[in-house]
Amino acid sequence: MFQTVHYSGNKQKDYDLLIRQLQALSEDEHDEIAILSNASALLNQFLENTNWVGFYIWKEEENELVLGPFQGLPACIRIGYGKGVCGKAIEENATQRVADVHQFPGHISCDGATNSEIVVPIKKGDKIFGVLDIDSPLTNRFDETDQIYLEQFVETLQRYLTNA
Repeated sequence: MFQTVHYSGNKQKDYDLLIRQLQALSEDEHDEIAILSNASALLNQFLENTNWVGFYIWKEEENELVLGPFQGLPACIRIGYGKGVCGKAIEENATQRVADVHQFPGHISCDGATNSEIVVPIKKGDKIFGVLDIDSPLTNRFDETDQIYLEQFVETLQRYLTNA
């Protein structure tokens, strides 16, 4: 059972707790949308100084990402392969940590308040599933610790998506 907790302020310990909360929320669940919805809500509750947290789901037949569960203002619905930070994460199959989105060639601006972004690719089995996308109104909001733990969060999420 999920319970709201207060985080300690120690980034590593708090991320570990966040991942355990994801496990508690996702255990025995088999619906991808439900899992992603709770994951976006959990991240939104946990992360400070963010203005958008959510998922884009890869549609191979259309060669694009389509908006999935999220927390924040309305967002771009479709993002093409290699386009913007999310499309680049799919193209390179690698996390994109962007300190200043205004310096990122081809950045797609869904919310003019966004100044930094991190996007982590998600796989289901050996296939692309989509991305976790997090925006912040602060420049250089995401550091190496955030990247390491958000990648661990996605690794945990992938286990539940594979079973869904």
